[in-house]
Amino acid sequence: MGESQQQLIVDGHLDLSMNAIDWNRDLRWTVEEIRSSEKGKTDFPDRGNNTVSFPSMKEGKIKLCIATLIARYAKPLHPLGGWNSPEQAWGQTSAQMAWYNEMERQGYLAQIKNTADLQRHLDEDSDAIGFVLSLEGADSIVTFDHLYQRHDDGLVAIGPAHYGPGTYAYGTDSDAPLSAKGKELLEKMDELNIVLDATHLCDTAFWEAMDIFKGPVWASHNNCRALVNHNRQFTDEMIKVLIERDAVIGLALDAWMMVPDWKRAISNPTNTDVTLKHMIDHMDHICQIAGNAHHVVIGTDLDGGFGTEQCPSDINTIADLQKIPGLLQKRGYSKTDIQGVMSGNWLRKLKETLK
Repeated sequence: MGESQQQLIVDGHLDLSMNAIDWNRDLRWTVEEIRSSEKGKTDFPDRGNNTVSFPSMKEGKIKLCIATLIARYAKPLHPLGGWNSPEQAWGQTSAQMAWYNEMERQGYLAQIKNTADLQRHLDEDSDAIGFVLSLEGADSIVTFDHLYQRHDDGLVAIGPAHYGPGTYAYGTDSDAPLSAKGKELLEKMDELNIVLDATHLCDTAFWEAMDIFKGPVWASHNNCRALVNHNRQFTDEMIKVLIERDAVIGLALDAWMMVPDWKRAISNPTNTDVTLKHMIDHMDHICQIAGNAHHVVIGTDLDGGFGTEQCPSDINTIADLQKIPGLLQKRGYSKTDIQGVMSGNWLRKLKETLK
């Protein structure tokens, strides 16, 4: 697909700073240069398999993304581990914030904090990639003074939970009601007009949050439980409630969330049939529930702890997201609907929430 035919893309979930600070990847390099630098490294399963860099984002016309801060606080016996204190998690997200600030100072990134920033970025012919700041998992918020500081940093959205037991909410592969601090967090978010990202909330916390939280909601990267039966995915009832709240739902490209029976460290794109077609299946499922394509967006989570070893076989770099419009067209989606999925639905939601 030539550049003139490319669609503008908004990716609703990229862990850019985690890759830079935790994985020590210089995202100014090409994907191939990063892969070459990681040959022989075995500290993470995705070493040498990355898909995201600034050059690949520009190649794929990904002009805007929602980019995260992420650091999990893990109490003893947490199944996945993490930082041993909320203060350490705060320090880690602060390092990630410093990296975003430096990349913006050098002109590689442009932070979007309000509608004026958004419109200016869309109008400009700039090399900078726009980013909206989100916090994935709220454990690094030591006190609500820390929340106010992150709000001053331009924080737009918070997903209170990640994996396992959390301070504010339980997440994937766990279940419990919201804590008292979690309910207070939602109230503070309402006051500050911070978006609730419903991604990763355990079932009980999800339903409580829908009752308590009155502000704007989205789900940055979440697939459908009807297609992959796991608590990480949304049930049809959850999807219906999100649609009623005028949320957008970003479809993710982590293979185990896309197809059933994926076995970690055994399954891979060469022995398991997983392609972008399966992303379209999840998109179409939500569209059928909604009766329209207004709530489906992209939230790839590419390089979110996995790479080409655990993503669709037709993804080499993030630039391959440009294959999605053709797949949607084959499913009978109109040009207007396709433009909405690629960027328009995210832009509509951002314009509403960044006022």
